[in-house]
Amino acid sequence: MSINNLNRLNRALSSFNHVTHSWAAIPLRNHHHPITQRPFSHPAADAIGSKQSLSLTSWNIQASLPGPVPRSKLILDRILKGPKFSDIIHLQEVTSSVRQSLLDDPRVRSGFLTTDAEDNTSFKRVSFATMTLLSSKRFGSPLLDEEGDEGGGGKLMLDSVFRMQLPSRYGRDALCMDVTAPAASGAVFRLLNVHLDSLDSHFRRALQMRSLADLLREPGSRGGIIAGDFNAILPKDHELVDENGLLDAWVALHGSTGSDGATWGVGVEPKSRRKAGRLDKVVMSGLKPDEIDVLQPGLIQPDRSWSDHCGLRCTFTI
Repeated sequence: MSINNLNRLNRALSSFNHVTHSWAAIPLRNHHHPITQRPFSHPAADAIGSKQSLSLTSWNIQASLPGPVPRSKLILDRILKGPKFSDIIHLQEVTSSVRQSLLDDPRVRSGFLTTDAEDNTSFKRVSFATMTLLSSKRFGSPLLDEEGDEGGGGKLMLDSVFRMQLPSRYGRDALCMDVTAPAASGAVFRLLNVHLDSLDSHFRRALQMRSLADLLREPGSRGGIIAGDFNAILPKDHELVDENGLLDAWVALHGSTGSDGATWGVGVEPKSRRKAGRLDKVVMSGLKPDEIDVLQPGLIQPDRSWSDHCGLRCTFTI
């Protein structure tokens, strides 16, 4: 077993059972089994065609602000509000109380698979963690017979879920979903939900970005997406994307100049001296973005937003 595997914790994706009124883990492959030894062939591939368009939304809830549960509900309202539906939701700074609120939400129960429903392991010894929600209409397990159609019909197939520990002062990790793309002959694309170290930790952010880029390039992986709070507060933080051979979705579609892509310190006067910045990112390898937008938070008070971060919604094709 490699050193990288020793830093990984196998996790579950769960669906809500409306008969038993409880969350239940869906069957997935153990991440310790090499993905290069898992060829995928299924008639569902023909049913969905060669490519699918997916929408991903990422949002840092801001755990430090009072009232995280009501604020998280407002953020979820914003994410789920049409006309664009989010197939993938990456949340950062999720507290234990917000985790439970998400698991109790009827919209999440009826429409999503979610991480961290099986237990609160990821929330122990830390103030907050990340959570990922996947549309149950778009994703399924090849090991699960759903609605009488093995493998879930036209859904993208989930391969495995794990958390990989990152070199971090704050106990941060990468929450990884392996998705099998029918159009790529069973190759795996990875969805990484991240919250990199903050403040003066550029050295650690550089190490974290290298680990994340390596994760997208492991044998059997065709690349994927890293989306979340990159805490890119310094100019050299933005350079880490190019240094690791990755594609910044915002820069690819809108360029690197101007402040239109700022996701932090927008709309209200920031508490610190830092200017508004593009702390949050959607970064890709082996994929290209179709659209990306900044989602502005609303106000809970005249001078206070739902979060100090905006959300990012990115559409891409797999």
